[in-house]
Amino acid sequence: MEVVLIIAVIALVFVARTFKIVPQQHAWVVERLGKYDRTLTPGLKFLVPFIERVAYRHSLKEVPLDVPSQVCITKDNTQLQVDGVLFFQVTDPMRASYGSSDYIIAITQLAQTTLRSVIGRMELDKTFEERDIINASVVAALDEAALNWGVKVLRYEIKDLTPPAEILRAMQAQITAEREKRALIAASEGRRQEQINIATGEREAFIARSEGEKQAEINKAQGEANAIIAVADASAHAIRQVADAIRAPGGEQAVQLKVAEKAVEAYAQLAQKNNTMIVPGNLTEVAALIGSAMALVRPAAVGADTPSSR
Repeated sequence: MEVVLIIAVIALVFVARTFKIVPQQHAWVVERLGKYDRTLTPGLKFLVPFIERVAYRHSLKEVPLDVPSQVCITKDNTQLQVDGVLFFQVTDPMRASYGSSDYIIAITQLAQTTLRSVIGRMELDKTFEERDIINASVVAALDEAALNWGVKVLRYEIKDLTPPAEILRAMQAQITAEREKRALIAASEGRRQEQINIATGEREAFIARSEGEKQAEINKAQGEANAIIAVADASAHAIRQVADAIRAPGGEQAVQLKVAEKAVEAYAQLAQKNNTMIVPGNLTEVAALIGSAMALVRPAAVGADTPSSR
Protein backbone atom coordinates (compact mmCIF):
# COMPACT_ATOMS: atom_id res chain seq x y z
CA MET A 1 0.00 0.00 0.00
CA GLU A 2 2.80 2.42 0.85
CA VAL A 3 4.53 1.58 -2.44
CA VAL A 4 1.39 2.39 -4.37
CA LEU A 5 1.08 5.69 -2.56
CA ILE A 6 4.69 6.56 -3.30
CA ILE A 7 4.21 5.68 -6.97
CA ALA A 8 1.08 7.85 -7.11
CA VAL A 9 2.92 10.80 -5.60
CA ILE A 10 5.78 10.38 -8.04
CA ALA A 11 3.31 10.20 -10.91
CA LEU A 12 1.60 13.39 -9.80
CA VAL A 13 4.92 15.18 -9.52
CA PHE A 14 5.91 13.87 -12.94
CA VAL A 15 2.65 15.06 -14.48
CA ALA A 16 2.94 18.46 -12.77
CA ARG A 17 6.44 18.93 -14.11
CA THR A 18 5.58 17.65 -17.57
CA PHE A 19 2.34 19.40 -18.50
CA LYS A 20 2.14 23.19 -18.40
CA ILE A 21 -0.79 25.43 -19.38
CA VAL A 22 0.33 28.93 -20.40
CA PRO A 23 -2.43 31.58 -20.06
CA GLN A 24 -3.33 33.97 -22.87
CA GLN A 25 -1.10 37.08 -23.16
CA HIS A 26 1.64 35.41 -21.16
CA ALA A 27 5.06 34.02 -22.07
CA TRP A 28 7.11 31.57 -20.02
CA VAL A 29 10.85 31.19 -20.39
CA VAL A 30 12.13 27.60 -20.18
CA GLU A 31 15.66 26.67 -19.12
CA ARG A 32 17.22 23.30 -19.80
CA LEU A 33 19.88 22.40 -17.28
CA GLY A 34 20.20 26.09 -16.33
CA LYS A 35 20.46 27.39 -19.91
CA TYR A 36 17.82 29.24 -21.92
CA ASP A 37 16.05 26.81 -24.19
CA ARG A 38 12.78 28.29 -25.48
CA THR A 39 9.79 30.51 -24.75
CA LEU A 40 6.41 28.93 -24.19
CA THR A 41 3.42 30.57 -25.87
CA PRO A 42 -0.20 30.33 -24.59
CA GLY A 43 -1.68 26.82 -24.53
CA LEU A 44 -0.81 23.33 -23.28
CA LYS A 45 2.94 22.71 -23.29
CA PHE A 46 5.23 19.83 -22.31
CA LEU A 47 8.48 19.86 -20.34
CA VAL A 48 11.06 17.21 -19.59
CA PRO A 49 10.80 16.68 -15.84
CA PHE A 50 13.85 17.45 -13.72
CA ILE A 51 15.75 18.61 -16.83
CA GLU A 52 13.66 21.57 -17.97
CA ARG A 53 11.98 24.15 -15.79
CA VAL A 54 10.03 27.40 -16.16
CA ALA A 55 12.51 30.04 -15.02
CA TYR A 56 10.55 33.26 -15.76
CA ARG A 57 6.92 34.15 -16.32
CA HIS A 58 6.08 37.37 -18.13
CA SER A 59 2.80 39.13 -18.87
CA LEU A 60 2.58 40.56 -22.38
CA LYS A 61 -0.15 43.05 -21.42
CA GLU A 62 0.39 46.79 -21.23
CA VAL A 63 1.53 47.57 -17.69
CA PRO A 64 1.08 50.95 -15.93
CA LEU A 65 4.00 51.84 -13.69
CA ASP A 66 3.77 54.65 -11.16
CA VAL A 67 6.94 56.77 -11.19
CA PRO A 68 7.62 58.10 -7.67
CA SER A 69 7.44 61.83 -7.06
CA GLN A 70 10.72 63.72 -7.20
CA VAL A 71 12.08 67.26 -7.06
CA CYS A 72 13.30 68.72 -10.36
CA ILE A 73 15.05 72.06 -10.87
CA THR A 74 14.14 74.14 -13.91
CA LYS A 75 16.44 76.27 -16.04
CA ASP A 76 15.53 79.37 -14.00
CA ASN A 77 16.42 77.57 -10.72
CA THR A 78 12.90 76.83 -9.56
CA GLN A 79 12.08 73.61 -7.76
CA LEU A 80 9.21 71.47 -9.02
CA GLN A 81 7.65 68.44 -7.41
CA VAL A 82 6.93 66.08 -10.33
CA ASP A 83 5.32 62.70 -10.49
CA GLY A 84 4.06 60.65 -13.40
CA VAL A 85 2.92 57.31 -14.72
CA LEU A 86 4.68 55.13 -17.28
CA PHE A 87 3.11 52.55 -19.60
CA PHE A 88 5.25 49.74 -20.97
CA GLN A 89 4.91 46.26 -22.47
CA VAL A 90 7.20 43.24 -22.62
CA THR A 91 7.97 42.48 -26.25
CA ASP A 92 10.91 40.04 -25.88
CA PRO A 93 10.54 37.64 -22.92
CA MET A 94 14.06 36.29 -23.30
CA ARG A 95 15.68 39.74 -23.05
CA ALA A 96 13.30 40.73 -20.29
CA SER A 97 14.55 37.69 -18.36
CA TYR A 98 18.28 38.06 -18.94
CA GLY A 99 18.81 41.66 -20.04
CA SER A 100 18.32 43.16 -16.60
CA SER A 101 18.02 41.78 -13.12
CA ASP A 102 14.86 43.91 -12.62
CA TYR A 103 13.68 45.83 -15.65
CA ILE A 104 10.88 47.54 -13.68
CA ILE A 105 13.35 49.20 -11.30
CA ALA A 106 15.59 50.05 -14.24
CA ILE A 107 12.76 51.71 -16.15
CA THR A 108 11.65 53.64 -13.06
CA GLN A 109 15.11 54.98 -12.32
CA LEU A 110 15.73 55.89 -15.95
CA ALA A 111 12.38 57.69 -16.14
CA GLN A 112 13.27 59.81 -13.11
CA THR A 113 16.72 60.77 -14.36
CA THR A 114 15.44 61.53 -17.86
CA LEU A 115 12.63 63.67 -16.45
CA ARG A 116 15.08 65.70 -14.36
CA SER A 117 17.26 66.23 -17.43
CA VAL A 118 14.36 67.36 -19.64
CA ILE A 119 12.89 69.76 -17.07
CA GLY A 120 16.35 71.16 -16.32
CA ARG A 121 16.47 72.51 -19.90
CA MET A 122 13.16 74.39 -19.55
CA GLU A 123 11.99 77.46 -17.72
CA LEU A 124 9.15 77.24 -15.22
CA ASP A 125 6.44 78.63 -17.51
CA LYS A 126 7.44 76.26 -20.31
CA THR A 127 7.04 73.20 -18.09
CA PHE A 128 3.31 73.95 -17.73
CA GLU A 129 2.86 74.75 -21.42
CA GLU A 130 4.88 71.93 -22.97
CA ARG A 131 3.88 68.79 -21.16
CA ASP A 132 3.55 66.94 -24.45
CA ILE A 133 7.17 67.74 -25.29
CA ILE A 134 8.31 66.52 -21.87
CA ASN A 135 6.35 63.29 -22.21
CA ALA A 136 7.66 62.65 -25.72
CA SER A 137 11.28 63.29 -24.64
CA VAL A 138 11.01 60.85 -21.72
CA VAL A 139 9.44 58.16 -23.92
CA ALA A 140 12.14 58.55 -26.59
CA ALA A 141 14.96 58.24 -24.07
CA LEU A 142 13.40 55.27 -22.28
CA ASP A 143 12.45 53.41 -25.42
CA GLU A 144 16.02 53.52 -26.72
CA ALA A 145 17.46 52.13 -23.50
CA ALA A 146 14.68 49.59 -22.90
CA LEU A 147 15.34 47.74 -26.17
CA ASN A 148 18.09 45.76 -24.43
CA TRP A 149 15.65 44.79 -21.69
CA GLY A 150 13.01 43.42 -24.07
CA VAL A 151 10.59 46.14 -23.06
CA LYS A 152 8.70 48.66 -25.21
CA VAL A 153 7.89 51.99 -23.50
CA LEU A 154 4.56 53.11 -24.91
CA ARG A 155 3.96 56.49 -23.26
CA TYR A 156 4.69 58.62 -20.23
CA GLU A 157 2.28 61.05 -18.63
CA ILE A 158 3.02 63.71 -16.01
CA LYS A 159 0.35 63.51 -13.33
CA ASP A 160 1.23 66.59 -11.37
CA LEU A 161 3.61 69.56 -11.39
CA THR A 162 3.75 71.30 -8.03
CA PRO A 163 5.94 74.39 -7.59
CA PRO A 164 6.76 75.81 -4.11
CA ALA A 165 4.12 77.80 -2.22
CA GLU A 166 5.91 81.11 -2.89
CA ILE A 167 5.89 80.44 -6.61
CA LEU A 168 2.21 79.53 -6.47
CA ARG A 169 1.38 82.80 -4.76
CA ALA A 170 3.44 84.74 -7.28
CA MET A 171 1.74 82.91 -10.15
CA GLN A 172 -1.68 83.61 -8.66
CA ALA A 173 -0.81 87.29 -8.33
CA GLN A 174 0.41 87.32 -11.92
CA ILE A 175 -2.80 85.70 -13.12
CA THR A 176 -4.88 88.21 -11.14
CA ALA A 177 -2.92 91.12 -12.59
CA GLU A 178 -3.28 89.70 -16.09
CA ARG A 179 -7.03 89.33 -15.68
CA GLU A 180 -7.33 92.89 -14.35
CA LYS A 181 -5.28 94.09 -17.29
CA ARG A 182 -7.59 92.27 -19.70
CA ALA A 183 -10.61 93.78 -17.96
CA LEU A 184 -9.17 97.30 -18.28
CA ILE A 185 -8.31 96.69 -21.92
CA ALA A 186 -11.78 95.37 -22.59
CA ALA A 187 -13.36 98.40 -20.87
CA SER A 188 -11.16 100.83 -22.82
CA GLU A 189 -11.94 99.03 -26.05
CA GLY A 190 -15.62 99.32 -25.19
CA ARG A 191 -15.31 103.06 -24.57
CA ARG A 192 -13.29 103.45 -27.76
CA GLN A 193 -15.88 101.59 -29.78
CA GLU A 194 -18.62 103.67 -28.16
CA GLN A 195 -16.88 106.90 -29.18
CA ILE A 196 -16.36 105.53 -32.67
CA ASN A 197 -20.03 104.61 -32.92
CA ILE A 198 -21.12 108.04 -31.67
CA ALA A 199 -18.79 109.83 -34.10
CA THR A 200 -19.94 107.60 -36.93
CA GLY A 201 -23.57 108.30 -36.10
CA GLU A 202 -23.01 112.04 -35.94
CA ARG A 203 -21.11 111.99 -39.21
CA GLU A 204 -23.85 110.02 -40.93
CA ALA A 205 -26.50 112.33 -39.46
CA PHE A 206 -24.58 115.40 -40.67
CA ILE A 207 -24.20 113.87 -44.10
CA ALA A 208 -27.91 113.08 -44.17
CA ARG A 209 -28.81 116.65 -43.15
CA SER A 210 -26.43 118.15 -45.69
CA GLU A 211 -27.81 115.88 -48.37
CA GLY A 212 -31.33 116.97 -47.41
CA GLU A 213 -30.38 120.65 -47.47
CA LYS A 214 -28.60 120.14 -50.77
CA GLN A 215 -31.66 118.47 -52.26
CA ALA A 216 -33.89 121.24 -50.87
CA GLU A 217 -31.67 123.91 -52.48
CA ILE A 218 -31.70 121.98 -55.74
CA ASN A 219 -35.48 121.69 -55.63
CA LYS A 220 -35.82 125.41 -54.79
CA ALA A 221 -33.45 126.37 -57.60
CA GLN A 222 -35.32 124.12 -59.99
CA GLY A 223 -38.61 125.68 -58.87
CA GLU A 224 -37.29 129.22 -59.34
CA ALA A 225 -35.84 128.26 -62.72
CA ASN A 226 -39.17 126.79 -63.77
CA ALA A 227 -40.94 129.94 -62.55
CA ILE A 228 -38.54 132.17 -64.49
CA ILE A 229 -39.00 130.02 -67.55
CA ALA A 230 -42.78 130.18 -67.15
CA VAL A 231 -42.70 134.00 -66.74
CA ALA A 232 -40.37 134.31 -69.69
CA ASP A 233 -42.61 132.08 -71.78
CA ALA A 234 -45.66 134.16 -70.76
CA SER A 235 -43.83 137.42 -71.52
CA ALA A 236 -42.66 136.07 -74.85
CA HIS A 237 -46.20 134.94 -75.65
CA ALA A 238 -47.57 138.38 -74.71
CA ILE A 239 -44.92 140.11 -76.80
CA ARG A 240 -45.75 137.88 -79.74
CA GLN A 241 -49.42 138.71 -79.36
CA VAL A 242 -48.61 142.45 -79.20
CA ALA A 243 -46.39 142.13 -82.22
CA ASP A 244 -49.12 140.30 -84.07
CA ALA A 245 -51.61 142.98 -83.06
CA ILE A 246 -49.27 145.76 -84.25
CA ARG A 247 -48.80 144.03 -87.59
CA ALA A 248 -52.56 143.75 -87.97
CA PRO A 249 -54.48 146.60 -89.79
CA GLY A 250 -54.86 149.61 -87.42
CA GLY A 251 -52.48 148.11 -84.86
CA GLU A 252 -49.84 150.80 -85.17
CA GLN A 253 -52.43 153.60 -84.68
CA ALA A 254 -53.76 151.78 -81.60
CA VAL A 255 -50.28 151.69 -80.10
CA GLN A 256 -49.73 155.39 -80.73
CA LEU A 257 -53.10 156.20 -79.12
CA LYS A 258 -52.23 154.14 -76.07
CA VAL A 259 -48.91 155.91 -75.70
CA ALA A 260 -50.58 159.33 -75.89
CA GLU A 261 -53.10 158.32 -73.22
CA LYS A 262 -50.40 157.17 -70.88
CA ALA A 263 -48.46 160.42 -71.36
CA VAL A 264 -51.49 162.57 -70.58
CA GLU A 265 -52.25 160.46 -67.48
CA ALA A 266 -48.68 160.83 -66.28
CA TYR A 267 -48.80 164.64 -66.54
CA ALA A 268 -52.14 164.70 -64.80
CA GLN A 269 -50.91 162.64 -61.86
CA LEU A 270 -47.83 164.80 -61.46
CA ALA A 271 -50.01 167.88 -61.25
CA GLN A 272 -52.29 166.29 -58.61
CA LYS A 273 -49.52 164.97 -56.27
CA ASN A 274 -47.53 168.23 -56.03
CA ASN A 275 -48.49 171.70 -54.88
CA THR A 276 -46.44 173.16 -57.65
CA MET A 277 -47.86 173.32 -61.15
CA ILE A 278 -45.76 171.27 -63.50
CA VAL A 279 -45.63 172.67 -66.98
CA PRO A 280 -43.68 171.09 -69.73
CA GLY A 281 -40.77 173.06 -70.98
CA ASN A 282 -42.13 173.00 -74.52
CA LEU A 283 -45.89 173.30 -74.61
CA THR A 284 -45.92 172.50 -78.27
CA GLU A 285 -44.92 168.92 -77.34
CA VAL A 286 -48.09 168.48 -75.30
CA ALA A 287 -50.21 170.01 -77.98
CA ALA A 288 -48.58 167.84 -80.56
CA LEU A 289 -49.12 164.79 -78.38
CA ILE A 290 -52.79 165.67 -77.87
CA GLY A 291 -53.19 166.46 -81.52
CA SER A 292 -51.74 163.20 -82.47
CA ALA A 293 -54.05 161.42 -80.07
CA MET A 294 -57.08 163.25 -81.47
CA ALA A 295 -55.96 162.51 -84.96
CA LEU A 296 -55.82 158.87 -84.07
CA VAL A 297 -59.15 158.94 -82.32
CA ARG A 298 -61.00 160.47 -85.28
CA PRO A 299 -60.02 157.84 -87.78
CA ALA A 300 -60.87 155.18 -85.24
CA ALA A 301 -64.26 156.78 -84.64
CA VAL A 302 -64.87 157.10 -88.35
CA GLY A 303 -63.90 153.50 -88.83
CA ALA A 304 -66.29 152.53 -86.07
CA ASP A 305 -69.23 154.57 -87.49
CA THR A 306 -68.81 153.46 -91.04
CA PRO A 307 -69.90 149.90 -90.51
CA SER A 308 -72.87 151.00 -88.43
CA SER A 309 -74.10 153.43 -91.14
CA ARG A 310 -74.00 150.59 -93.58
